[in-house]
Amino acid sequence: PPIGHDIQLLRDNIWATRIEAERAMEEYGQLVIKVKTVARAVFDNRYTNAFFKAVPGLHDWAMLGKAWWHTTEKREDGRPRFDLVLFDAPATGHALDMLRVPKVILELVPPGVLRRDAEAAWALFQDGIQSGVVVVSLPEDMPVTETIEIVHALEGELHLPVVRLVVNGVIEQLFSRCERETLIHAEGLLAVEIPHLDPGDQALAVAAHRAAREALQARCIARLEEELGTQVTLLPFLLDGAGTPGGVRQLAAKLT
Repeated sequence: PPIGHDIQLLRDNIWATRIEAERAMEEYGQLVIKVKTVARAVFDNRYTNAFFKAVPGLHDWAMLGKAWWHTTEKREDGRPRFDLVLFDAPATGHALDMLRVPKVILELVPPGVLRRDAEAAWALFQDGIQSGVVVVSLPEDMPVTETIEIVHALEGELHLPVVRLVVNGVIEQLFSRCERETLIHAEGLLAVEIPHLDPGDQALAVAAHRAAREALQARCIARLEEELGTQVTLLPFLLDGAGTPGGVRQLAAKLT
């Protein structure tokens, strides 16, 4: 069934939540206020809700803070409730703004519960032994440019450890570099309407488009490795089944 805000067991030892900002804010309020009925009265009030929405970054902190808080949960025997907490961040621009929030809280907010929690979360995020950012890109020009920008911001501005760079949706290389150049520069193959061609020419035109995509992919991966000075992990483009358990296992095998 669809995953909601409440933590849900997917299979043995794997849990998930789809974090909702308003619910996360209310949960955080209950942790701070301690009394559930009082917290609910505060967060059900339309005036306080309007105030919370007007404070820049507060909802982002509620979502990021919820992910951090799950790293602090303990079992009855004192061991962590979860071995590993994965937070699937939003796209580049929003992700950077979200990750800046605890740093801003430390710089601007006076001592108190909010600052205390932000300080603990920020210390965890910057600890390369306990935490790290996995940056995921696509083998295309714009995603690669954004990826280079976010890695520089993570490492230079925020001092957060980038533990892995992943390129997703990589197609299998069918042609050699020489074959790609020949197909791409063959007169008219990339410019014509494929359905209007004879079958033999259709095959050549399809091959030329495939070669052009392979060439773009190779340039993008090389640019990432050159500009960021790191080797990337490549995940294949799956024609079907990417969202199935079998597809997940196939991609997981590439990651490990």
